[in-house]
Amino acid sequence: MNKKAQKAMFSSKSAEWETPQKLYDMLDSIFHFTLDPCATAENSKCKKYFTKDDDGLKKSWEGHTVFMNPPYGREVKKWIKKAYEESRNSNTTVVCLLPARTDTKYWHDYCMRSHTIYFVKGRLKFGEATNSAPFPSAVVVFRRNSWFQLGKSKPKVYTLCQK
Repeated sequence: MNKKAQKAMFSSKSAEWETPQKLYDMLDSIFHFTLDPCATAENSKCKKYFTKDDDGLKKSWEGHTVFMNPPYGREVKKWIKKAYEESRNSNTTVVCLLPARTDTKYWHDYCMRSHTIYFVKGRLKFGEATNSAPFPSAVVVFRRNSWFQLGKSKPKVYTLCQK
C-alpha cells in the first residue's frame, strides 16, 4: 500500500466517527440497545451512555444490549477486546460498528470469535460528513454463546446493504 493510501486509511482529524442515524435505527430495531459506552452528550444513541470522562473501558456492561462505535484510533483494539470480554457475561450482547480491518491482529483475535459479522456494502457517511469514509465498515455482534465458544470455527458472515 502506498503512503497516500495508508494516510487515508489510518488517520483522520478525529478518532470519533459519529454513527450514521439510519444505520443505527435499523440495528436498534433488531437489537433494542440499552447502552452506548463510547459517546459524547451530543452524539449518544442510548439513554444510558458513557463519555470519555466516564471511561467505558473501566465500566461493566453486563446485562445490557450494547451499541459500540468506538474511537477508531490506536485504542480501537482495547474497545474490541472489551466488547468480546463483556459479551461473555450473562444477558450481554455487544454490537460493534467497526472499520473492517481484516488484516489486523485484533480482528483475528476477537472479531473472528464473534457470533455474527455483517460487512457493510459500500462506504458509510459518518455524522454530517459530505464524503464517505476512507475505509470499509463492518457490524460485529458479540454474544455469550458465539460460534467460537461453542466449538465451531467461524462466525456467521453476511453483507449489510445500505438503503
